[in-house]
Amino acid sequence: MFFKTKPWKALAVTGALAMALTACGSEETGSANGEEEYSWQFVTEETPGQVQYEYAVEFAELLEEKTDGRVSMNVRDFGSLGSEVDQVEQLQQGILEFGIISPGFTGGLVPEGQVFSLQFFFPDDQEVTQQILNESVALNEKLAAFYEAQNIKPLAFMSEGAMQWTGNSPLRSPDDFNGFKMRTQESPLMLQTYGAYGADPQALSWSELYTSLDRSVVDGQENPIFFIQDASFHEVQDHMTISNHNTYVAMVTVNNDLYESLPEDIQAAIHETIDEMRPRGFEIQQQLNADLLDEIKNDEANPTEVYELTEEERAAFREIQEPIHQFFRDEIVGDEGREMFDLLVEEIAEYQE
Repeated sequence: MFFKTKPWKALAVTGALAMALTACGSEETGSANGEEEYSWQFVTEETPGQVQYEYAVEFAELLEEKTDGRVSMNVRDFGSLGSEVDQVEQLQQGILEFGIISPGFTGGLVPEGQVFSLQFFFPDDQEVTQQILNESVALNEKLAAFYEAQNIKPLAFMSEGAMQWTGNSPLRSPDDFNGFKMRTQESPLMLQTYGAYGADPQALSWSELYTSLDRSVVDGQENPIFFIQDASFHEVQDHMTISNHNTYVAMVTVNNDLYESLPEDIQAAIHETIDEMRPRGFEIQQQLNADLLDEIKNDEANPTEVYELTEEERAAFREIQEPIHQFFRDEIVGDEGREMFDLLVEEIAEYQE
């Protein structure tokens, strides 16, 4: 069962954050048979009823089962430990053990992770894209190594569904973005991406987004359908464009120092849980994105014009974005990042064949 939440409610993190962080950190206690037991924090960027949170709850239950209770996890929803960037820093420092994070919020830390911000880059078919995320050497070895160097170990890359645009005006051509105040994540490449359309990109945490849309601080945003509906962005936006311009990719991660310190049987249980959760994670996002699109369309109290771009209209956007792909390769990353990117381009071509 999925539960709705409202993101614009005040997030009382200032005082609570200090208290919460004192409760974080890996706890190890000896069990009756002498084996270590572990109590970990698992933070997400979303709330109950959204993909990351529901995935994390099921992951925690499965890992506890596989380890016969030696591992217990406290799943934390977004806002309880600060912003998305705060959560990344806490994971990196080992204050938190596990986290689902979006590479868009790590662009300053690992520039190579901004590959997921490239529009019209991955296949339109979500099942093919998820297969690439599961099996790509470029991502699971080369990109992962960049994060491990920052003490964050990616365990899996997961699709949360295709990205769509919402706006206070129609978004059907690149010209519609001229001067448009577009909310983005904290990613330098995203600023470049929307700047190419002539937009005025604004980096914001999603905790600020509903109010910012309502007050026209920004004119629009991008997210998967489930997030648009569950966060109620459609209530303060008159238009939604089914653009499928990108895939929202999240990373299931663990603090690398913690992981390296674990016994082999616990590491093995973690990877078994990751493998078993791959199809389940995809199923969760498929269900939510399909069901909540219907809710947006049928919400008579908050009518939203839903428009799906034609292939010809998508081609106009794609043409503008292709130079951004090259800009990412030539200007954003170094030699090792270019090797990762070139291999990923080859892998995508093979999967599309």
